[in-house]
Amino acid sequence: MSEEIKILSPCGMLGYGFPATSFLNGLKDKIHGIVVDAGSTDAGPHKLGAGVSIVSERALMKDLELIITNGVPRKIPIIIGSAGGAGARPHVESTISIIKKILKEKELSAKVAVIWADFTQEEIIEANRAHKIKPLTKNIPELDEETIKETIQIVAQMGHEPILEALENDSDIIICGRAYDPSPFAAIGIYHQKDPGLAYHLGKILECGALCAEPGTTKDSILGVLKDDSFTVESLNPLRKCTPISVAAHTFYEKEHPYLLHGPGFRLDLSDCEFHDAGNGVVEVSNSRFIPEDTTFIKLEGAKKTAYRTFVMAGIRDPILIENIHEIENRVKEQVFEYYPEIDRNDYKINFLNYGIDAVLGSKEIETFKGHEIGVLFEVIAKTQELANSICATVRSTFLHFGYEKRKSTAGNLAFPFAPSDVEFGAVYEFSIYHLMEINDNPFQVEYL
Repeated sequence: MSEEIKILSPCGMLGYGFPATSFLNGLKDKIHGIVVDAGSTDAGPHKLGAGVSIVSERALMKDLELIITNGVPRKIPIIIGSAGGAGARPHVESTISIIKKILKEKELSAKVAVIWADFTQEEIIEANRAHKIKPLTKNIPELDEETIKETIQIVAQMGHEPILEALENDSDIIICGRAYDPSPFAAIGIYHQKDPGLAYHLGKILECGALCAEPGTTKDSILGVLKDDSFTVESLNPLRKCTPISVAAHTFYEKEHPYLLHGPGFRLDLSDCEFHDAGNGVVEVSNSRFIPEDTTFIKLEGAKKTAYRTFVMAGIRDPILIENIHEIENRVKEQVFEYYPEIDRNDYKINFLNYGIDAVLGSKEIETFKGHEIGVLFEVIAKTQELANSICATVRSTFLHFGYEKRKSTAGNLAFPFAPSDVEFGAVYEFSIYHLMEINDNPFQVEYL
């Protein structure tokens, strides 16, 4: 039997935080890689479009300092997937800056590899003209050149191949742009010649930290061990443990199919997987199969600016107003429309979210309201920030003093928890590119610092 390959996942998202004791527990044995995911599209397109991180710089510094000061001296490769949140150039550059600062302050020397995941508009236009791009799902429209030209940031999810190249060049720290979440983990196993099916399945488990344990959380460390015919996972915190059910359940996490998982250039078949209790909170998994595809597609993600937003949060406690809230909100909208006849209604939109009634499910809400107060968030989305501010201020003042039948007071209808009440949000983005692009060669460039 060849050497077991051990991979330490500090947490489910870099910057979420994790107990130092759990992380250090994982370093008691020989570790072949410290790998942490740092990105997601869960927060929507804003992070990609605006070029900002999901977490604070302070949180990133705190997590990275613990990882780097313990990993670099031990010569353990450190891999960061989807750096900075969305994995585009601004996110990667901010991560590089933090890492350089830590290395300098701690007087550490490390070979740093950066794998860029950015694509230019021209590259995407050329691929689209060559019919190399298709929608990710049926409800996404075909890509056109106007949309591409409007898109600010474009990235693609890399597989393990460029990460493998960085490992083969003896990199101490590998900073990946946007990456397919399991790929940085799988790269460690594949580098050590382990079965790619097991390596990718383990990566799928490890990417979320201790979410596969009980009680589950993304804010704790987990250890994965790749063997020749199986892998094991175990919590590094004695307060948690992995069970066959918890690990199997996490295998279903964020998947459109119960046992088929598509990645860049392959699919993972988990239909014959077995999950065994190996004792002491360790779960062993076997029979994960890696099936190469004839054609390799990588997922593109692009965001464009569509509008500007201003919003207000307020509370309502009047039972008469609450009982008639939808009717009154519609009448408030009509008054605002009538007040600004010179403004094209297509230039702005007024939305109301009634928390406590139906803010989450909207018209699909089946519960009958039984409370005595609600929170109302109303927003205006408009072509410019000035227009959003102006319309929102008019909505607020109209709603605040709106008269309705059976009203018993002439005071305000809304209770504002903050002053100023109007919050200027800024630019609004949408995913303008969410497509698959066919590739023949590895398009991801590795740079060594």
